[in-house]
This record gives sequence, structure tokens and C-alpha cells, in this order.
Amino acid sequence: MVQKRATSTEPSVRMLRMGEQVRHALAEVLMRGDVHDPALEGATISVTEVRMSPDLRHAMVFVKPLLGGDEEAVLTALKKNVRYLRGEVSRRVNQKYACDLKFKIDESFDEGSHIDSLLRTAHVARDLGAQDEGDGPDPGSAPETD
Repeated sequence: MVQKRATSTEPSVRMLRMGEQVRHALAEVLMRGDVHDPALEGATISVTEVRMSPDLRHAMVFVKPLLGGDEEAVLTALKKNVRYLRGEVSRRVNQKYACDLKFKIDESFDEGSHIDSLLRTAHVARDLGAQDEGDGPDPGSAPETD
């Protein structure tokens, strides 16, 4: 009797490992300046994450230009040079097939910064301070009755 494995939305260990290898290979190529494109020459680009498809043929690459780089220009340059980048990754990563690379700007830093700024607003700080000092009622306690 063959038991079916439940499909999960979690990436497998193999997908995570290949994603890290692709991320390191791309970071090395971009750090060395092997891509000759005017939009990429002065830019410092961080490859924050690579998500692989289950068949390892497609990779979603999340990048973030640092030091105030123009995100759209960098993204356009990466997409324009995807063929060269794909070849360099396939040479550096031992994989049966050269995976297709799709580039996307990583917005997690911006989202984290936005959440941090919201938490530092006056009314949130006041509410958090009142709970820390014990001035306000404990949300989990029952009201006192006489």
C-alpha cells in the first residue's frame, strides 16, 4: 500500500538549499561587477532571498539596491542581463537544468521600517507604556466587583 504524502506549501530542504546556492552565486557575480551595464556599475545590490519552484527550474530572486540606488533602473538592468546571469549561475551551481531567473524588488525592509515607525508613534508608545507600568487594566483579568 502506497501512502500519499500531504502536499505542503512549505519549501523542501532541497528547494531551500538550491535557493541559497543560487543566491550566493548571484551575489558573487554582482559583487565582482561581471555584468557590464551602466545601471549596475555603481550600484551595490543585495540579493536578499531566492525562492525556488518545486521542480527547481524557476527562481524568484529578491534584490534590494543599497545606498539609495534607483530600484527601477536596477531591476530593468537585471532583467535585460538575465541571460548572462542565468549562464553564470548555471556554471557556479551544480544543477541538472539552468533555472529561469525572475527578479523582484524586496520590499520587506520598507515594510519593516513602516511597522517600526507606526510602533514609535505617540499614541502607541503611550498605550504600551501604560501596560508596562501596570496603570491600565490587564486585558486578561476580570473586572473587580465589590
